[in-house]
Amino acid sequence: MVGASCLAVVVGMVGLSYAAVPLYDLYCRVTGYGGTPQRADAAPTTISDRVITVRFDTNTDAALPWTFQPERRSVQVKVGENRLVFFRAVNNSDRPVVGHATFNVVPDRAGRYFSKIQCFCFTEQKLNPGQSVEMPVSFFIAPEILTDRDGDSIHEITLSYTFYPAANQKAVDTTTSAAQSAQKG
Repeated sequence: MVGASCLAVVVGMVGLSYAAVPLYDLYCRVTGYGGTPQRADAAPTTISDRVITVRFDTNTDAALPWTFQPERRSVQVKVGENRLVFFRAVNNSDRPVVGHATFNVVPDRAGRYFSKIQCFCFTEQKLNPGQSVEMPVSFFIAPEILTDRDGDSIHEITLSYTFYPAANQKAVDTTTSAAQSAQKG
């Protein structure tokens, strides 16, 4: 009886350890904790006069032979306004390379208000040797920022991306590439 109870506890703890990462990821996406932006299907219908500066920060892991940068370093965005910006990536190597972008916003408390509708960071990106692509990001700042005391002091948000080589370097379906996403809209 004691052995079975101990085994059940061990199995339960192992199960929880495997569930911890996806549960934490879900918590961050729902609450914006740690600067995790939200995902949305559409922008709000109401646009405020309040303007927030959104700055863009880009980084590339040393193991990824890409150049990656925003086309503009910052934009002025009205709260509730859907904004489309572009980033450029260039594969500087002589072979196809698949990359994956991680992202967050600063200050952390802005994560619950910053929503992306479309982003190259939602999928892996394959760039052929020497290929250069424009990668779109469609986002808005949710109107809830106007009624939350935490949102009063947010006048500037930095959206930061870091590109890493994808764990699986097999070719991805080109219909999900950034260049084709940009052509869609």
